[in-house]
Amino acid sequence: MILFQSSSSTAVGVSGDEDLETLVENVADHLSYSSSNYGVYEMGDLGDEPWTMVQKKGNQFVVNDKPFMTLAFNDGQWRALQKSPSVYDEEVFKALDFVVSEARKYKIRLILSLVNNWEGYGGKAQYVKWGKEAGLNLTSDDDFFSHPTLRSYYKANTVLNRVNTFTNITYKEDPTIFAWELMNEPRCTSDPTGDKLQSWIQEMAVYVKSMDPKHLLEIGLEGFYGPSTPDKVQFNPNTYAQQVGTDFIRNHLVLGVDFASVHIYPDSWISQSITDAHLDFTRSWMQAHIEDSEKYLGMPVVFAEFGVSSEDNGYNSSFRDTLISTVYKVLLNSTRKGGSGAGSLLWQLFPDGTDYMDDGYAIVLSKSPSTSNIIALQSTRLMMFNSKCAWNCRWSCHKKHPLDAFLFHDDL
Repeated sequence: MILFQSSSSTAVGVSGDEDLETLVENVADHLSYSSSNYGVYEMGDLGDEPWTMVQKKGNQFVVNDKPFMTLAFNDGQWRALQKSPSVYDEEVFKALDFVVSEARKYKIRLILSLVNNWEGYGGKAQYVKWGKEAGLNLTSDDDFFSHPTLRSYYKANTVLNRVNTFTNITYKEDPTIFAWELMNEPRCTSDPTGDKLQSWIQEMAVYVKSMDPKHLLEIGLEGFYGPSTPDKVQFNPNTYAQQVGTDFIRNHLVLGVDFASVHIYPDSWISQSITDAHLDFTRSWMQAHIEDSEKYLGMPVVFAEFGVSSEDNGYNSSFRDTLISTVYKVLLNSTRKGGSGAGSLLWQLFPDGTDYMDDGYAIVLSKSPSTSNIIALQSTRLMMFNSKCAWNCRWSCHKKHPLDAFLFHDDL
């Protein structure tokens, strides 16, 4: 199964001395278009622009396309991509090929995650099962991180070297792929010191980079602070978070990791009853990670999953909109300062007709006009900010830009 999240956006440009009236018309037209299309923006008309690899420069990405995420794993279960170690279902692989080719067609960037921590779609538990079937003496799912044979199973993943049957482009050569993710939400609860997971990250980051030095790489962490930064654990959502074997700053200092990843799930981590404390946590959680990414890591940070479940006590769509707006405001403030806040990905956007797959977090944009408008406004503001940056470069940052009020007016 392939899961999608986030959205892309069309470009509305500012050219040199374009007058304010024309500029405002462009913004108005774009917002009107965005609202009528429920916040999902096609980029097929941008085919003349060069389609190049995303890079990072300091704490920001050089190419500002919004990341769009999919999972490149389904191990050992129904319609599995990987049926057994290094054995793949060609028909399922062709389905992934199609996803990548369609993303390329519409200028959408992909983050491909290589394995899951959880049992959904196989995960590390499936690798341990394969190991036991091969006669290995394994006692914990966390043996995935330490046993040399299971590490070799992970390294045998052929996704990077796959030649797309639709485009004839090798995955590791395709700029459509924004980045590789080592693992979705890795945890190693059997070793709260974090040493076991740290060793795995170090080995796999170097290995993936040796296979593909062109693409960006991230770990897939939730963002919990660990033993290396005892003064930071106050920002964790609960005391258990510092016992799961992850360590945000230490893990992201590993050679080969290009940007930081953080998730935001206060309804899972704090309480399943909706309260304003969720919003307060979200602000402090984001700000702490943005500041640490700037001060200690010198890299961008992407809030790669965030959302709220409709199954929570006290849930309503208004609270969901407030949570999304809160995330967007923090990111905009970082953007205007040239900070590390580099993007966010909603979990999860669904097209019409797929409600049966809803895990509680699904957002069907055609049925959620207020949410769609918030996403559209954020997307437009970020593109306008990019145009503003080009304006400032032209005028040596001394000329006031007519979009300032639109960009930073607090109406999300």
